[in-house]
Amino acid sequence: MADLEVDVLIVGGGPVGLTASLECSRHGLTSLLVERHESTSIFPKARLVSTRTMELVRAWGLQDEVERLGLPREESLAVGVGSSLTAPDFHREVAPIVEDAPQSPTYTYICAQDKFEVVLKRTAESMPGADVRFATTMTSLTQDSDGVSAVVESAAGTFTVRAAYAVAADGARSGVRQRLGIGVEGPPPLGHMISIMFDADLVPLLHDRMCALYFLRSTIPCAVEAVDNQRRWIVQTGYDPEEGGSAADFTPEFCVHLVREAVGVPDLDVELVGIMPWLQQAVTAERFRDGRIFLAGDAAHVSTPQGGFGMNCGIQDAHNLVWKLAAVLKGLAGEGLLDTYSAERHPVGQRTVAESLDNALITFRMMEGELTMKEAIALQAGRRRSEGLVLGFHYESAAVVPDGTRPPEPDDPYRTYVATARPGHRAPHVVVSRNGTNMSTLDLMGTGFTLFTPDGSGWAKAAEEAGTRTGVHVVPIEVSPRAGGNVAVTAPRWAEVYGVSPTGAVLVRPDGHVAWRVADGTASAEVLVEVLDTVLTRTP
Repeated sequence: MADLEVDVLIVGGGPVGLTASLECSRHGLTSLLVERHESTSIFPKARLVSTRTMELVRAWGLQDEVERLGLPREESLAVGVGSSLTAPDFHREVAPIVEDAPQSPTYTYICAQDKFEVVLKRTAESMPGADVRFATTMTSLTQDSDGVSAVVESAAGTFTVRAAYAVAADGARSGVRQRLGIGVEGPPPLGHMISIMFDADLVPLLHDRMCALYFLRSTIPCAVEAVDNQRRWIVQTGYDPEEGGSAADFTPEFCVHLVREAVGVPDLDVELVGIMPWLQQAVTAERFRDGRIFLAGDAAHVSTPQGGFGMNCGIQDAHNLVWKLAAVLKGLAGEGLLDTYSAERHPVGQRTVAESLDNALITFRMMEGELTMKEAIALQAGRRRSEGLVLGFHYESAAVVPDGTRPPEPDDPYRTYVATARPGHRAPHVVVSRNGTNMSTLDLMGTGFTLFTPDGSGWAKAAEEAGTRTGVHVVPIEVSPRAGGNVAVTAPRWAEVYGVSPTGAVLVRPDGHVAWRVADGTASAEVLVEVLDTVLTRTP
C-alpha cells in the first residue's frame, strides 16, 4: 500500500506540469505534482503566450490577470533590429494583426514565464483534487499493468505514491524520458547560449523603440528580450566551445560590458539579476508514450526559442492528454483512446520544432550579415505572425471521424489560419449572442463534448438521448441565424463557417477539436452513439 494514491502523478512544475494539474482538477481527477525546485521559475525562459494558449487561459478565467501582468498588445507584436538599442540604424516593425483579429476572441500575448507560472501555480493549488508540491523530488518511477509507483523525497521525508498514470513534464533533459530509454530525433545542438537578466532604466532611451524582441548586431551579436519593458530585460548570446569559449567566460564584469554594448551606452547603470547557460536545440522524442507514462512539453519536444512555441506546444500537449485520461479512468472510453495522444501530438510537435528551427536559421543569417537590416526586420516581423501554425494544426487519429473533406491549403500555412470545422481541426471562433450577450463559440464549450447544430434540426434531442445511453456528457447547443426564435444562441454566419446546412451538426471534443461533422443529415441518436463509441474507442 502506497503512502499516497492519486489518479495522475505529474513530474515537473513548469507551465506544462501546472496545466496538467489544473486540467486534471477540471476533469474530476486527483493528481500529485512534484517539482524539485523550491519555487516557480525566477528566470523567464518563455514569454510568448500564443493565441491558442490564451484561449485556454480565457477558459480558465485568467485572461484579464495574465494581460495585466504582460506587455501592452502592440509592444508584444513589435520586433526591432539594429547595431544597438540606441543606434541610428535601429528599425522597428509591428506584426500586422488585422488579418488575425476575426479568428479568436483573444490574441497572442507577452507575459514572462516567471509571472505566468505564479498565476498557474496559484490556480492549480486552489483546485479540488490537486496536490502541488515544490522542493519535492521523484527518485524512482516504475510501472506495471495496473499503474505506476514512485518514490518521492522532500524535506518532510520520503514517501511512496501510486497512480494510474504518470505525466512527465520534467523538461528538455527529462530524467523520466532517459529512464524509459526514449531517444530524440533532430539535428545536433545549434549552439551554447547564455541568458543575462538585468535591471536597468532603459525606457528614457527607447522612446518609440519599445518592442518585445530586439536583434542586435553589436560587437557581440545578441538578442534582447523585454521582460516588462520597464526595468527588467534579458540579453541572449552564444559561445563556441570548439573555439575555446565557455560559460565561465561570462563573468559579472563581462556581462555588464555586454549589456552596455547592446544598449549602446558605455556607462549605463546595470544591475545583474541572473546568468543562465543553456543549449539551443530542435529535437523531438521518438515517441510520447511508454505504457502508462506520457511525455509532455520539453520532455517530448524541444524547440528553439525563436517564435516562442515551446511552452505553448507543451500546454497543448497537456490539454490534449488529460481529458483522455479522465475518460478512460471514468470508464467512458477504451484504453485505445490513450494511443491517440501520440498519434495526434507527435506530428504537431515535429512541425512546431521544425518551424522554430527555420526561425533560428533566419536569425543566424541576420547575425552573420547575410541579410540587410531591411530584409531582417521584414522576415523577423513577418514570422511573429504564426496563426496558421498555432491555430491551423489538425489531428488525424481514431478519436476523429473523417467527413471526406480536405483540409484548407493556405498559401502560407505558417502565418495564415483558415477557419474550418472539418473533423480534427480546432472548432472555429464565431461571435454569437447568448441571451443578448455577445461571446465566442469557444466560450460555450466546457469540459465535456459539445454538439453545435442549427435550431430545429432535431440533433439536440438526439444528443441528449445519446448522452443518456452512453453516459457521456454531451451538451447540445442550438444556434439560430437570427434573434426572435426559440433558442438562446444566435449567430448569422455560424452555419456557414462550420460548414453545415439546417440539418447538420458538429460534435466538438473536450479539447475544442472537432470529433465529427455531418453537413446535412437526419437527426439520429443511434448515429451519435456510434460516433461516441468510435471517438472514445469504446466496445459497443
